[in-house]
Amino acid sequence: MTTADDAVLLRREGHAGRITLNRPRALNALTHAMVHRIAGALDKWEHDPAVTTVVLDGAGERGLCAGGDVRAVHDDVRAGGGAAAREFWRDEYRLNARIAAYPKPYVALMDGLVMGGGVGLSAHGGIRIVTERSSVAMPETGIGFAPDVGGTFLLSRAPGELGTHLALTTARMGPGDAVHAGFADHFVPAARLAEFTAALAEADPAEAVRAFAAPAPASGLAAHQDWIDRCYAAGTVEEILERLTDSGVAGAEEAAEAIRGKSPTALKVTLSSLRRARLLPGLAEVLEQEYRVMCASLADPDLLEGIRAQVVDKDRSPRWRPAKLEDVTDADVAGHFAATPGDGLGL
Repeated sequence: MTTADDAVLLRREGHAGRITLNRPRALNALTHAMVHRIAGALDKWEHDPAVTTVVLDGAGERGLCAGGDVRAVHDDVRAGGGAAAREFWRDEYRLNARIAAYPKPYVALMDGLVMGGGVGLSAHGGIRIVTERSSVAMPETGIGFAPDVGGTFLLSRAPGELGTHLALTTARMGPGDAVHAGFADHFVPAARLAEFTAALAEADPAEAVRAFAAPAPASGLAAHQDWIDRCYAAGTVEEILERLTDSGVAGAEEAAEAIRGKSPTALKVTLSSLRRARLLPGLAEVLEQEYRVMCASLADPDLLEGIRAQVVDKDRSPRWRPAKLEDVTDADVAGHFAATPGDGLGL
């Protein structure tokens, strides 16, 4: 059985504190115990003068982290109503905020697949590195809930309506897209990643970036910004779909098809989350909002159904309730944002 110590490898290399997510067979999916171990390392290294830089990476060849362990969330909700899920999210979101405010350089190596909770561990860092193998996404609407881990903060600050497109379709970003959308800072070719990581043990991170970074590939999404902004500026998911379908643009019609397969409730809650996040002053406030939304989602049938269809049974045929966008009311959406006294993150 994998322990927390095995699932997160901690060590010091030169002046760098190294964090390696080590569940490669599970694509380094994040558990509650792993969150505690990472948080403990950050606490220790903050006050250790021998550690001047923190470096996060993932074991294996497939990616940094595929997200939180949603199978555990599924099992917890079925067995106990989601108490453990609430505790996991509370500690995970606090860790996301901690990473964003960390006083030492925090370098995230976003090589390979980086999704959901993996974005939360990396994209709030001070130095975010992608390679040609990077594939970054917030896939939550496909499994019945809204983007979290500060994802709605990042998405709501992406250029134009690009974040709305990414959230509703769950489209994956390549390295150029991730830099363009504000999820990453620098591109380092995968062939030089080991050298770059070794340099971080001795060199100032800014010097290492200057030595190893290369121009990022062009963003394919940036080329579609016109129709993305035009279609996703609509006030409702229904109108967004109508604009996408009527646009006459092949990419827009493909986006509409992708959206139609997602949870109607999750789509409407996500759109509201993004629009509300734009009005909030910072990451801490957005994380507090996301926590309210996620706790409310525990009562939604789509959360269990989405995880069942995509992760448990893997039949890829979720049966959403309600099944139609028009059956999700404004009151249904608003209920996800209602504050519960004494049940916040305390950020």
